[in-house]
Amino acid sequence: MSDCGCHHEAKSAQERRILTIALVLNAAMAVIGGVAGWMGQSTGLLADALDMLSDATAYAIGLVAIGRGARFKANAAWLSGSVLLMLGLGLLLEVGRRVFQGAEPLSGWMIGTACLSLVVNLTVLRLLAPLKSGEVHLRATWIFTRADVVANVGVIVAGILVLVLASPYPDYVIGTLIGLYVIKEALEILSDARNARSESKSSK
Repeated sequence: MSDCGCHHEAKSAQERRILTIALVLNAAMAVIGGVAGWMGQSTGLLADALDMLSDATAYAIGLVAIGRGARFKANAAWLSGSVLLMLGLGLLLEVGRRVFQGAEPLSGWMIGTACLSLVVNLTVLRLLAPLKSGEVHLRATWIFTRADVVANVGVIVAGILVLVLASPYPDYVIGTLIGLYVIKEALEILSDARNARSESKSSK
C-alpha cells in the first residue's frame, strides 16, 4: 500500500494539540507568576515567571515549525535557546540589583505560586513526554519544561527557608541558581540546534 501521508498528518496534529495546550498553560502561569513575583517581591518567582514565558515562546515557535523543513526547525530551536539565554542573563542582573537595593520576599506568595506552577509544569511535562525524542525544536520544548520543574521545587524550598530564617537571602540564592540553570539549558538547546544545522547542510 502506498504511503498516503496520513500517519505524518496525524503525528503533526498530535504535536500541534500538545504544544497548543502547553502554550496556553505556560502563558497563563507566566502572567500569574510575574504578578505574584512583583507583589511578593520574590526574585525566585520572577525567575520562574520568565522561565514560563520563555517556554510559551518555545511552544509558539514549535507550533510554527510543525511541517516545516529541518533547517527551519533548527533555526526555531536556535531562536528559543537565544531567548532563554538572554532571559537568564537578565535575571542574574535583577538578582544583583535586589541584593544591593534590598527586598522583602513574602514566603506565602513564593510557596503557593510555586506549588501551582509545579502542578502545571508536571502536567505539561507528561504531555510532552512523547516529543522528547523527536526533532530538535520539539526536544527544546521538553528541555524547557524540565528546567521549570527543577525551578519550581527550588522556589518552594527557598520560600520555606525565607519563612524559617526570616531572611531574603534564600530567595536571592534560588533566583541566582535558576538563572544559572536557565543559562545552562539555553546553551544545551543552542548546541543541539547547531548540530541540527550541520546535519541539514551535510544532507544537501
